[in-house]
Formats: sequence, C-alpha cells, structure tokens
Amino acid sequence: MIESPVIDIRGVYKRFTVARPLKDILAHPFARKRLEVLKGVNLAVRRGCVTGLLGPNGAGKTTLLRILAATIIPDRGSVEILGQDAVRNPGRVRQRLGFVLSDERSFFWRLTARHNLAFFATLANLDSARIQPRIDELADLLRIEEELYKPFRDLSTGMRQRLSLARTLLHDPEVLLIDEPTRAMDPGAADRTRRLIGDTLAGEMGKTVLMA
Repeated sequence: MIESPVIDIRGVYKRFTVARPLKDILAHPFARKRLEVLKGVNLAVRRGCVTGLLGPNGAGKTTLLRILAATIIPDRGSVEILGQDAVRNPGRVRQRLGFVLSDERSFFWRLTARHNLAFFATLANLDSARIQPRIDELADLLRIEEELYKPFRDLSTGMRQRLSLARTLLHDPEVLLIDEPTRAMDPGAADRTRRLIGDTLAGEMGKTVLMA
C-alpha cells in the first residue's frame, strides 16, 4: 500500500494586490494591479523527507510556506498537511507543524534565550512542569546550552536561527516548514545547520521538512 504524502499541494494559485502611488490612485481610483506569485503549484512530500524549494527572490517560496502554515489562504487549489485541509482546518494543521521564518522578529531582545523559550512554551500550552525540562532537552539537541542565559540581542545569527528551531520544536511537531535556515550564516555554521536538519531532525527524529 502506497503511503499518502504528508504534504499534498494541488493546483495552488496566489495573487497579491500591488501597492500604487497616490497620484495613480487619484487618477484611477478603481483600478487594481495584481501580481501573480504562485501559478498552478503541485507538490507532494513523503514522510521523513527533507525537501527544498529553490528559486530566485520573489519566486513565491515564502508565500507557499505561509499557505502551508495556514497563515494566508490560496486563491485556488488544495493544500493538505497530514490529511488535514489547511484552509478549512487551520487550527488542527498548526498543532502538528512548526514554522521557522528567516526574518524572525517575535523574540524579546532583552530577555534571555531561556526566558524567551519559556514564554513561547506557555503560548504552546505546554504543561508548566514540562517547560523547563523540554527547554533543556532542546538546548542539548541543538547545542545551545551555553547561550540559554544570554539576552537574545547578544546571540549570533547562527544561534538565533537555532533558537528559532528550538522554539518551533517545543510542541514536538511532525512537520517543519523552514524559510532560509542558513541565511546570513558563515559557511561553517551553515553546514552544521544543514546537517542538524537532515541528520538529526529528519534522520533521527523522523520529522518531515520542507525548506526554502
């Protein structure tokens, strides 16, 4: 029996309205200019695989990840994660996946890494007795133990990316969506991050990973 794909995208289209200068709006108030970002995208990802989305800036990679994460809605097409419709059941989808943004801005810069993770663990509804042990588990897994008591603002780019991964893994999601995980990293840090994603998260832990 052939296993159904964990991520199943069929015929997805997405357009955005393009911002216009004030002069153009006054001259043509009812005109609309739209940019088609995704056009008939099809993709199937099997369980436990690491799959990459490749393309130049503006190709729609991040838009597709956001659609999968159920934060924006496609204009047409179907999107299923672990058998759940991402448009009709966004809450169920979000419970089972983690989304790592390349331009992460939700951390509190003055708080330590540990305090940040504890805050997000509370938002993820982790049991209070489980929060600190879970943070320690992830710190050991991602090798960020020595960074836990540093303010977020003092962390290197590579460590911030690892902290983003730790936050995403707090509720142990089955699917990971990762946007440009090695952005602005030096070659050594980039290589370690790729091995972490491929060997540890997908290989050892069996996570399904889709990354731009």
